[in-house]
Amino acid sequence: MSTGVNILKNCLADSYQISVIIPTYNRKHTLPRALDSVLAQSFQPFEIIVIDDGSTDGTFEWIISEYPSIKLIEPFNGPKPLKGYSPNGVSAARNAGTKVAKGDWIALLDSDDEWLPDKLAKQVQALKENPEILFCHTNEIWIRHGVRVNQMKKHQKYGGMIFEKCLDICRISPSSSLFHKSILDDIGLFDEKLKVCEDYDLWLRISAKYPVLFLDEPLINKYGGHEDQLSKTPEGIERYRIQSLEKILGSDLLSESQFQSAKDMFLRKLRIFANGLEKRRKTDELNSVQKKIQDWILISN
Repeated sequence: MSTGVNILKNCLADSYQISVIIPTYNRKHTLPRALDSVLAQSFQPFEIIVIDDGSTDGTFEWIISEYPSIKLIEPFNGPKPLKGYSPNGVSAARNAGTKVAKGDWIALLDSDDEWLPDKLAKQVQALKENPEILFCHTNEIWIRHGVRVNQMKKHQKYGGMIFEKCLDICRISPSSSLFHKSILDDIGLFDEKLKVCEDYDLWLRISAKYPVLFLDEPLINKYGGHEDQLSKTPEGIERYRIQSLEKILGSDLLSESQFQSAKDMFLRKLRIFANGLEKRRKTDELNSVQKKIQDWILISN
């Protein structure tokens, strides 16, 4: 764990100034639900920051009119996006919000999700009881097309030093996370080059160094199935997980055992990805992936 944690432990018990970061793009139809769920918290955050990433549905003006107490930023002044595409992406929006946040703690909320009323209160209480831990996440309720669905066993969540558990899929929902801002000062912000899996990428870097606290209680409603869901990408989500694994393997964050576990998962995902390319007869990309597999096998030996 980074230096400074011991200093922090003495002051965290009485200092929970939480900045809520909500990125949004053309979500005026779901944003009221998200915002109202924050305003209804039994433990009120220090501030609520909405980052409007170039919405074309009137989001910016609507928030000014309906939620004047909320800090609203529109930090991107580039050209208006093509229909259906956020110009800068959720990573850039979250990073922009984090950079202006005044609180010591960051709570993320996607603009299509909502918190249950005691979400922050229960996390703060758990963190007070575990002052050595700077990251907390919770279980969640999944709602698809308006119907509650059960999570599969492969989506099980964990607490502790969970790096190896986080290698296969993303096991932490951004909307359930609450963490001390110093973590990002240590390991960096969201990777703005990733279109999706930006959360998977950040959780890998965090869980490689920090223990996490898991509350096995559903404290958020996570909605899915809608057409503008960010995880829907035509290229396939595994491509971005492979990219994140290769990046962390090239970093100095991992212990020897963590490196071995990450490398094994990297090769496993590359082989699965290669099989898919072969079935789709994408020969050029398949050759490139097969060469990468062989190169990493040689590195191992």
